[in-house]
Amino acid sequence: DGAARTLPSLGRLSRGRPFGRAYGRLGTSPSGRLVLPAPLSQESGDPQKTALLLRKAWTLYSVTPLYRFCRGRLRDYARLLSAFIAAERQKGLAVEVGVELDIKVALSSLPELQGSEQDQPAVLVQLSSRSRASPKNSEDKILWSGCFCCVYGDDLSENMPEDFSCLPLFLANGAESYMSVVGNWFQKTFDCTFRRLAISPFNLSWMVAMWAGCKVDKAASAVELVFSVPRLPQPLDISYAIHPEDARALWDTIQKTPGEITQEEVDVFMDCLYSHFHRHFKIRLSATKLVKVSTAIASAHCDGIVKMLHSQYLSGVLMLLTELAISQIQ
Repeated sequence: DGAARTLPSLGRLSRGRPFGRAYGRLGTSPSGRLVLPAPLSQESGDPQKTALLLRKAWTLYSVTPLYRFCRGRLRDYARLLSAFIAAERQKGLAVEVGVELDIKVALSSLPELQGSEQDQPAVLVQLSSRSRASPKNSEDKILWSGCFCCVYGDDLSENMPEDFSCLPLFLANGAESYMSVVGNWFQKTFDCTFRRLAISPFNLSWMVAMWAGCKVDKAASAVELVFSVPRLPQPLDISYAIHPEDARALWDTIQKTPGEITQEEVDVFMDCLYSHFHRHFKIRLSATKLVKVSTAIASAHCDGIVKMLHSQYLSGVLMLLTELAISQIQ
């Protein structure tokens, strides 16, 4: 059964463009249904490199193609970005007040985060520091991380001019002040634009339906949906938790073809959840706004905050986020 509680938030019901590949975009099957990518093999890629993306809150951005970005010059870019940050620090930006830090910049390639051969390898940007008072053999502290990636972004990559690099999805973890400085440098250097990537309630419903049906080896956490009640003097959120086995059993009764999803199936899944909640609490969730979904696979908030929790389905989650980023650019 669901459980209701209040949380601070407020919003209105909105519906975004259809989410997924069922509408003539990437990976469309002959029947026009969305085809889910196969889970990542435990043997593919470097688990340690991909693990750094897990269990962290990432803020999403869409990025227009980078002009004359050369993957062979990552060390040069790190040196130039470091100098830019040092210059900004002189203006009082991108530095903790009252703390003397030596900020180091590192850029590295993550070929593990490719969905197809046409995808360009992801690029990881990390800012680290070591206080001058710290021992010389102490490890640097990661201040901020960012990751450019494109997972199953074939539709955009195929039509990209030679001088442009297609990495439409950017994930940031850390202080917004660092994101501002790093983003400004990339925009000035590669003539690109960063834009915050929000997730509509319509797309959140696709996510929870897809992720609720995924099987995980270990004990899974509850499937939770958070709804914001509009037009109230005080913010009010409703949290609706479902046992993961119940959510998966419901999805199994709805899904007609394994590995494929239709808009009708997502609508039926959500309607069943709404009906169950109304039967117990006499509240019509269809009149509220879905603002967050959480599953054992990942959690996503409408503000564009995502936390990926399961390495086996990492490529699938990034595929969906890549498509959102591409749709905003186009």
